[in-house]
Amino acid sequence: MSAPAHALLAIDIGNTRLKWTLYDRAAPGARPLAGGAEFLDHIERLGEGEWAGLPVRPAAMIGCVVAGDHVRRRAEEQIDEAFDLPASWVVSSTEEAGLVNGYDHPTRLGADRWVAMIGARHRMLAAQRVAGAGPRPMVVVMVGTAVTVEAVDAEGRFLGGLILPGHGIMLRALESGTAGLHVPTGEVREFPTNTSDALTSGGTYAIAGAVERMVQHLRRRCGAEPVCYMTGGAGWKMAPAMATPFELVESLIMDGLLVIAEQRAVRLA
Repeated sequence: MSAPAHALLAIDIGNTRLKWTLYDRAAPGARPLAGGAEFLDHIERLGEGEWAGLPVRPAAMIGCVVAGDHVRRRAEEQIDEAFDLPASWVVSSTEEAGLVNGYDHPTRLGADRWVAMIGARHRMLAAQRVAGAGPRPMVVVMVGTAVTVEAVDAEGRFLGGLILPGHGIMLRALESGTAGLHVPTGEVREFPTNTSDALTSGGTYAIAGAVERMVQHLRRRCGAEPVCYMTGGAGWKMAPAMATPFELVESLIMDGLLVIAEQRAVRLA
């Protein structure tokens, strides 16, 4: 591996998988050089596996983790073994990268939620500059193992958010708590006429309803139409059910990590 001065390894450790991308520099719009994902049970494969074959060696690393300290330590061991780099993890704070944290206890906000909002705000501001318009309020949705629905006003203040179970958790809860109910995969229908479709449609519309209610709350609070961003591995499932217009972004978390990395350049160098 060569050693360019600015290559950055960005890592997002969720509840199920570790996702990573190697970028050519630590800045928004950076070019991805490589990337992948590994289930948490197999993190130890990374150092001698995909990371051993990277085209360049990262000069710095930044990431966010919600899976717990034991998973974070296992990832750090792989980072140290493969690259001999210190790990830099984002922790929610009172303010960063133009976002103000309105949580009652700011450090208790999930780092993935915080980073995704920072990525979304950077995206919104860039789009508004191109349009010659001012900032807009945002609803930021992550659809994964759990679903989060965040409200951010036009000035960049996080007002609060919702947490609800993702599709899989909803279906497993129904299966375990309802006698004789099994959960095969169904389709999203307006008027489901079988149990499989009823279960899939119910979970999907529950998430859609939470998003639409938050859009209503934010519209009323700010007196302006919010922009809605959606991300996460299961975000595509929501498209048929959404009445609220939204933009599906592959990874707001990686976008947010790039924004933070640029602003923390001195500490990451």
